[in-house]
Amino acid sequence: MAAGRILTGMRPTGPLHLGHYVGALENWLRLQREYECFFLIADYQAFGDHLDEIDRIRRSVFDVTLDWLAVGLDPEASAFVVQGYVPEHAELTLYFSMLTPKSWLDRNPTLKAEIAQIESEHDTITMGFYNYPLSQAADILLPKADLVPVGEDQEPHIELTREIARRFNRAYGETFPEPKSLMGRVPRLLGLDGQAKMSKSLDNAIYLSDDAKTVQRKVRRMVTDITGSHPRLQASDPGVVEYNPVFNYHDVFNPNADEVADLKERYGRGTVSDGEVKDKLVDALNTFLDPIRDRRAGYEAHPDRVAEILEAGSERERKIARETIGEVREKMRLTYTPDALTAPAGKRK
Repeated sequence: MAAGRILTGMRPTGPLHLGHYVGALENWLRLQREYECFFLIADYQAFGDHLDEIDRIRRSVFDVTLDWLAVGLDPEASAFVVQGYVPEHAELTLYFSMLTPKSWLDRNPTLKAEIAQIESEHDTITMGFYNYPLSQAADILLPKADLVPVGEDQEPHIELTREIARRFNRAYGETFPEPKSLMGRVPRLLGLDGQAKMSKSLDNAIYLSDDAKTVQRKVRRMVTDITGSHPRLQASDPGVVEYNPVFNYHDVFNPNADEVADLKERYGRGTVSDGEVKDKLVDALNTFLDPIRDRRAGYEAHPDRVAEILEAGSERERKIARETIGEVREKMRLTYTPDALTAPAGKRK
């Protein structure tokens, strides 16, 4: 019997990268055998800031699914769900939007940072984007998830979800659990350029679908000092491991701990070049990615099978979603039967 239920997911705005793996997918692989898992592709949420890129979203739904399958997620053990295939997600989001004070969204630090970034690019904030934390809360609570594996920047959204669950339960009776969050082994992987986060928009990511030559090219251009205060002009200059993102990646992806320790020791003494350190990382990354590439290619050759996986997984979740929405409507008294004629008019306390 499953230990509980999980709902977690990703927006389809492009292929997935190494940051997604260590921040989320690695946990999902472990949890899919312990929990009843629903892995959601949040296409509704992608519309909030990519509505003029429908073709990109459509392609990305498949890219995300292929990446999930490639890393080893099992669609027989877990449900792969397209948000738009389960309209109850939108219905519960609407109810939550009537229940949630605007101030709760205004204080959300992740949402504020994302809005600031969009506005700095002179783009318009749509209401769909502004409301996406409510959509996330509805996604999690619709199947009554107990646990949500998340990256570090998503924790404020989980706390908002808990607040919404409490508010609904107080107003209408016990309905939703208050889900717990679970961080990945590496909450945030540095970008290739030393930025605090690997990101598609910043073009500082290595993708799970990158071929070996692309990985080599990207690693060779990685920065080796995020502070800029410890430059190495030649291999004999002592280096500072703590400020070198290349070693951050070695720690995460190179299983040869003795090799990593040796590289760090020699780097500190100035007896190894940045080129050698990067070449060793290229080898480690390609060894890690090779089986992922092979599995992806196998599924990519059968797109009909991928579409069937999404349809079947979405239907599995929709059965639960119908039950939840039925319960929500009943508790909110959104069932218009003859007894409504005798119900007292007035504001619900």
